[in-house]
Amino acid sequence: MSKPTEKSLAEINQSVAVPDVYQTAFWQKFLAYSGPGALVAVGYMDPGNWLTSLAGGGQFQYRLLSVLALAIIVAMFMQALAIKLGVVARQDLAQAIASHLPKPIRYAAWILNEIAMMATDLTGVIGTAIALKLLIGLPLLFGILLTIGDVLIVLVFLRFGIRRIEFIVLAAILTVGIIFGIEVSRAHVAAGAVATGLLPSSLIFKNHQALILSLGILGATIMPHNLYLHSSLAQSRRYDTHNPAQVQEALRFANWDSTVHLIAAFLINALLLILGGALFFGQTSHLASLEAVFNGLKNPAMVGHLASSLMSGLFAFALLITGLISSITSTLAGQIVMEGYLHIRLPLWQRRLLTRLVTLIPILIIGGLVGFSDQAFENLIITAQVALSVALPFTLFPMVALTSQTKLMGKHVNSKLTTNFGYLLATIITALNIYLIISL
Repeated sequence: MSKPTEKSLAEINQSVAVPDVYQTAFWQKFLAYSGPGALVAVGYMDPGNWLTSLAGGGQFQYRLLSVLALAIIVAMFMQALAIKLGVVARQDLAQAIASHLPKPIRYAAWILNEIAMMATDLTGVIGTAIALKLLIGLPLLFGILLTIGDVLIVLVFLRFGIRRIEFIVLAAILTVGIIFGIEVSRAHVAAGAVATGLLPSSLIFKNHQALILSLGILGATIMPHNLYLHSSLAQSRRYDTHNPAQVQEALRFANWDSTVHLIAAFLINALLLILGGALFFGQTSHLASLEAVFNGLKNPAMVGHLASSLMSGLFAFALLITGLISSITSTLAGQIVMEGYLHIRLPLWQRRLLTRLVTLIPILIIGGLVGFSDQAFENLIITAQVALSVALPFTLFPMVALTSQTKLMGKHVNSKLTTNFGYLLATIITALNIYLIISL
């Protein structure tokens, strides 16, 4: 197979220098390679994950923490395959898949993945609009329209270069983690109950609603755009592709970077689930609603000493941060898909504006039909997961197949065990998503 003539995300490809393979300390190398994992981790903290984590905690306290942990472990495996494709083959997932497809099927795959990219962007739009409503009382319609302007934010960030973007995203993740850490610490959570929740439980086999929520957690964790994104961002480091030792080191530290940031994503989602469980378990309120949590954090009757406008304001601010930061990652992922499948390159701000305008069409239509309410749009977030679920098998199975090709991967080709395990996970995730769609 011939390699693509165009570099993936040429603006950032091989733009970050890394230390010499033989002379630099571990932590210096780790810091040099660290960053792409942070951009990917943001995808595991979108409003869809917020809703499933809060609902899981509110209804079953801490007993679904083990499901969250399992979902992140599976994500680590899949992201490792995406990293390997990018580092070893120097292709992103879209380029690699497209090179095997005849033109009509390639166009169909592009359309399917564009729908998935827009579904990803939709959750960021709605999350940002809800956050603005909670923080400053801005009506949802105006908040949604205002998100068109975040193209300017993305443009400014991208002018900083990928390294500064990585630091900005890392700072955002730390900020969100600190906010939820403060809120959970004030809730006086029982550490023993949390530890017990990390142990596998038979609950999901006995309680249908627990099973549905568990499937929602698993289904919302593995998303196509994160795999496309990571396979490209892994190429942002400037290592010697002809030096086997440096390629091996790039793989090693890219996986360290991914693992550390996915653990951070797990901790933030776990804090959300713990917050829902500590404050709302046993309550009759609709816990899947972001506004209900926001209002509950101000209500002494619900959360006792934790109640304050500061706590609820911090919750909404964290939602705003994740909504805005997801704009960066969805823009990059959309560009990767367009370049890989169609060989069309647009300036990133044009790509961002195009994606956002198309994303707004279904939002405005649904808002016009059912009204611009938080609940309607949170239901829309759940519906968007269906689009991601449909696109998922068309991403997972090709990725496992590609990384199992000796011609493409050389000595880094998947072992038979890795290949079979990858196909097994892809089949299970696909089946769970189909079951979740049927159960909606």
